[in-house]
Amino acid sequence: MKRRFNSRLVVWGALMAATALAATAASADETTGITDKTIKIGNIMPYSGPASAYSQIGKTDAAYMKMVNDNGGVCGRQIDFISYDDGYSPPKAVEQARKLVESDQVALIFNSLGTPSNSAIQKYMNAKKTPQLFVATGASKFGDPKHFPWTMGWQPDYVSEGKIYARYLLKNIPEAKIGVLYQNDDYGKDYLNGLKAGLGDKASSMIVAEQPYETSDPTVDSQMVNLKGSGATVFFNVATPKFAAQAIKKAAELGWKPTQLLNSVSNSVGAVLKPAGLDASKGVVSALYLKDSQDPQWKDDEGMKKWNAFMDKYYPDGDKNSSFTIYGYAVSQTLEKVLKASCGDFTHSGIMKSAASMKDVELDLTPPGIRVNTSATDFYPLQDMQLIKFDGKRWEAFGDVVSGADTQ
Repeated sequence: MKRRFNSRLVVWGALMAATALAATAASADETTGITDKTIKIGNIMPYSGPASAYSQIGKTDAAYMKMVNDNGGVCGRQIDFISYDDGYSPPKAVEQARKLVESDQVALIFNSLGTPSNSAIQKYMNAKKTPQLFVATGASKFGDPKHFPWTMGWQPDYVSEGKIYARYLLKNIPEAKIGVLYQNDDYGKDYLNGLKAGLGDKASSMIVAEQPYETSDPTVDSQMVNLKGSGATVFFNVATPKFAAQAIKKAAELGWKPTQLLNSVSNSVGAVLKPAGLDASKGVVSALYLKDSQDPQWKDDEGMKKWNAFMDKYYPDGDKNSSFTIYGYAVSQTLEKVLKASCGDFTHSGIMKSAASMKDVELDLTPPGIRVNTSATDFYPLQDMQLIKFDGKRWEAFGDVVSGADTQ
């Protein structure tokens, strides 16, 4: 009870701080962070704390910006990339956002990670009219241009992904009894709500157990014991890397062998499946929207060759087995394309306009058929995914590319 009470205090403190910031924030100048020679770009990443496995994304982002600068920068300007640690803590994210915007005077905050952290700064960023661009979370609240025109997502949203798994279950395991482990915040609830929406009127009978966890919890062992005890034959693992790996490992230790569905944010072989145990992870089903570096079909792929060359030169200590280094490269390439499209109007508004005007943009690391598209009313650039199954060594794709929009 003490841990749960403290968690609520942290969330309440973050909400109060964010509300105060939004209420007092004055709009930034349209060219704040932009000079004739440089553009300042901020980033907030959990380099420490319960979601520190994602730190590879921030390190990849920084390495990519170094590559862009070595190649001449964008619009004649060098990128000054400033990245701070928030420990996956909303109050700390508020502190770091304010430091970036008011002290460092960045032009935008790019790829800040986590639903709780981005929720804490969303109102502030919009009050400041400073882009909160390509947030590293698929929570549906970050694709709301009507109410938050300065905030844009990037990856497929969690509700749609949840619906994709529901469709898979209805088609292949209609008699499934589903147990769900989920992070007790907007991130976890979006996935759960998507699953329920996809199952429709069968949700109440098919979902037999829901077990939330807090990011302050040391383990999810007790939740896994409860899920096994529920009689579930399907386990939907909606957790960030540390807890996702714990859950897979604990299921094996308990001798529980359900069909396992793993949310895409934690399907890294290097950061999740290896710590969980490759044998324990065999048969896990997930979804992807980026190429898998371990898939031999991409061995001679030009985009993958570019990524490998980038990793060798700019991030040699990075994990090539991790989907997080793939993610960091792809989202950074998206930003590079947006900035280059903004050269004629290199302002905060001009950058957001370019971000909301992408049409069938191809990235080095998106599979064929998956392209980036946005509009003034569509703030989720990627909506297509493909189901994958882990064979004990690598992910194998199966079925057709599914559009998240098709599941609405």
